[in-house]
Amino acid sequence: MPRPDPAAGMLGRMARRFEYKVVQLREGMIGGKLSADKLEKVLNNEAADGWQLRTITSADVKGRIGPGGVEGLLVTFERPVG
Repeated sequence: MPRPDPAAGMLGRMARRFEYKVVQLREGMIGGKLSADKLEKVLNNEAADGWQLRTITSADVKGRIGPGGVEGLLVTFERPVG
């Protein structure tokens, strides 16, 4: 019986194309924390549209008022194209 070629499986994954989406989530402007409920809602909404979580990164995210940033998250999703 012939053995599977590991390189063939790898080429199949490499040939697959993906698209990406980044969502910015900010903590509250005045001392509020980003809630787990808010994050869970975003994850479930994106999953319903076929997006899969790729990474979550802590970052300074531009605030709505003034030049400074606030603590937040960059949430990156991916899904196959086509």
